[in-house]
Amino acid sequence: MTNTALASEPVLTAKTENRVWKKFRSHKSAMVGGVLVAFFILIAIAAPILPIPDPAATDWGAVRKAPSLAHWMGTDEIGRDVLSRMIWGAQASLLAGVVSVSIAIAIGVPLGLIAGFFGGWSDAVISRCTEALLAAPFLILAIALAAFLGPSLTNAMIAIGISATPIFIRLTRGEVINVKSEDYVDSARAIGLPTPRILSRYILPNVLPPILVQATLTIATAIIAEAALSFLGLGQQPPDPSWGSMLNTAKNFLNQAPWMALWPGISIFLVVLGFNLLGDGLRDALDPREH
Repeated sequence: MTNTALASEPVLTAKTENRVWKKFRSHKSAMVGGVLVAFFILIAIAAPILPIPDPAATDWGAVRKAPSLAHWMGTDEIGRDVLSRMIWGAQASLLAGVVSVSIAIAIGVPLGLIAGFFGGWSDAVISRCTEALLAAPFLILAIALAAFLGPSLTNAMIAIGISATPIFIRLTRGEVINVKSEDYVDSARAIGLPTPRILSRYILPNVLPPILVQATLTIATAIIAEAALSFLGLGQQPPDPSWGSMLNTAKNFLNQAPWMALWPGISIFLVVLGFNLLGDGLRDALDPREH
């Protein structure tokens, strides 16, 4: 019986992995997205060693200077180098995206597993709480939680993570309901495997692909949310740089110094585009109907 269960269980073989990678490489827009994401990640990681000015250093003799050889992206309202602040701001945006989604996955996936696998009263309680959270628009809920917790990047990440949790609960629950009816799960139950073993060995690995795709797409949403919270003064606090707070400052100088808003706006657009294209490519590559 053990051999039957193992034989019935779908396993991601090296051949399947090669097909997934080949499918992903053939998705040109996904490759573009991957390049964009990799570029911003490298910039954020390399920020401490790049030969750029201190992002908080002011120069009152270079206030709102247009882009030049001395300041490639110009300076802001108190003479700080915009390029330096853009690079360091990438750290805040990417950190907010990754940490927020990690929080959502850490809470949402276990709850989704419990609701989908056990059903009954646990499913009813978790589903009703999820629906209550989904009744509030994502960004409105994030703003309310951030305002309650207090303005800081850490609190903003917690607020965004909690707001994104219902997405992963609902997705995981639906996938678990589909997977738990498969023959290999019935075989695992028949041979008396404990529930934690079934969940970790037979259920979770087979619901991970859609969760991975959703995580990639949700990172893009979390980056926009962090920018919005920082714009409203609920995220990264000055003088630490953040693309959202840079846009908040730039709105007062659109006529005199449009570059102050141009660069953070373009960066938010590109990194969000990159994660969306990457997520679309992963969704197509991991679709079992394509293999």
